[in-house]
Order: sequence, then C-alpha cells, then structure tokens
Amino acid sequence: MASAPTIPDVTLNNGVTIPQLGFGTFQIEPKDTKDAVLAALEIGYRHIDTAEMYGNEKEVGQAVAESGLDRSEVFVTSKLNNGFHAYGDALTAFTRSLDDLGMEYMDLFLVHWPLPEVGDYTETWRAMEEIYRSGRVKAVGVSNFQIAHLKRLFEETSVVPAVNQIEVHPYLVQDELRAFGEEHGIATEAWSPIAKGMVLDDPVITAIAQRVGRSAAQVTLRWHLQRGDIVFPKSVTRSRVAENLRLFDFELTGQDLADISALDRGERTGPDPDTFN
Repeated sequence: MASAPTIPDVTLNNGVTIPQLGFGTFQIEPKDTKDAVLAALEIGYRHIDTAEMYGNEKEVGQAVAESGLDRSEVFVTSKLNNGFHAYGDALTAFTRSLDDLGMEYMDLFLVHWPLPEVGDYTETWRAMEEIYRSGRVKAVGVSNFQIAHLKRLFEETSVVPAVNQIEVHPYLVQDELRAFGEEHGIATEAWSPIAKGMVLDDPVITAIAQRVGRSAAQVTLRWHLQRGDIVFPKSVTRSRVAENLRLFDFELTGQDLADISALDRGERTGPDPDTFN
C-alpha cells in the first residue's frame, strides 16, 4: 500500500475533518467498483463517495475492508435514496446502507435530493438528525439543496448540515449558493467537477493547462481546490485516477482562477434541484 500524499483536510462545522480530494463512484458498475476503489486507495485516496442510488455500496465496503487500511483512515460518504424520505423509511434506509457497506459507522450521510414537490424534506432532515444523534455517522449533510431549501431547514430543524454536495464546474460556478453555505458553516462539495468532460476542450482552460504543463482536468480540479470546494473526480482508468491526485505541486494564479470562473454560463449537466422530483 502506497503512503497517501498530503491531501488537505476541510474541517466541517462539527469539527469532523474530511479530505478535500476524494474518489467518486457515480456510474461505476458494481462489478467494477471494488477494483476501482482498491486502486484509488492504493494510489493514495482516503475519501470515497458513494450512494444507495449508485448500487455499489457493497463493493465500496468490500474494497475498504480488503485494502489493508484501518477503517479510521478512510472517509466514507453515502446518501439517502429518493424513495425513502419519510422519517421511518430514512432510518431504515440508513441502516441498510450501513449494512451494505459492512461498516459500524459512516463518516458522512447526505440527503441525495430535496424533492420539494414530493414530500417534506424537513421530516427527512429530522430523521437525519436522529441518525446523527445515534452516533452511527460522524456528520450529516444534504445534496442538491438550494438556498430556499436550506433556509427552511434552518427555520424548522436544529442541526445545520455539515455539507451541501452540489453540481459545480467552470460552466456552473454556483458562487451565490457556495457563499451562502460558507456564511452558514456548510462546506461545499462539487459533483460533476469537470462537467462530464465538457470543459476539457475550453480554450481558456487548455491555454492555462499548456502554460503550467498540466492536463485540462488537473487545472479544473485545481481551480476547485483553490476555491475551497471538496471534490471527488471519478474514473476507472488507473492512470487517470493517479493523474487526478497530482494536484498539490502546482498552483493557479489569481488571474487564472478569475478567468476560469468567468466561463460561468449557468449550464447544468444534471437535473435542476428546484424542479427535479
């Protein structure tokens, strides 16, 4: 097992620390997941992001168990699926995810989508608070929540989410939502960090990449890190997984950051949380 590189930690609002760079498992087939996660852990990742919706929690758990690492060395996130937002259903779903992972605790558990027209996500969040109080998860958070959704949680519940995992990339910079999160102590995690590859041919990004001698993906991921986002790129190609970890021996200038952020055009690769149900 290779020694992990020095990946910065982000301290969440309850004092729990999370590696700022992790490995995502979205759209990795279950049959490929164990080997992909094992490879990521061997290369040096110590933060794995999965979800019940992905169908690969069991394989993530198997990889962590077989990695030779102590459980405490790997930060594991999963998410509550959309069909289990009722209070009792959420409690049961968390236990099932924990069992599928084969773990005694989870590091972070998120509500995957707010689904504002389907049910009452404050009821769902009260279940998350109960899960948190049980001690079986170190932190709880949300995913794809907009400012209005977060404000309602603040008004009607007591635990402030530790994390909001949202779509963020140079074509959807999300500065207002990220700033709101920072103001209220909610860390931002960026999913689809390279916009499903759409930004990799952007002339602004490729010009910066050529100047600093890095790939467009590395430049984009470095932009996220310097902005303070927690990011977890996904790949099943070992060389790409290793490349995505080599982000800490170069730095973008302030002008680079501004030029990449100026590419924002409000373009999503996934659903709009205000209308997705």
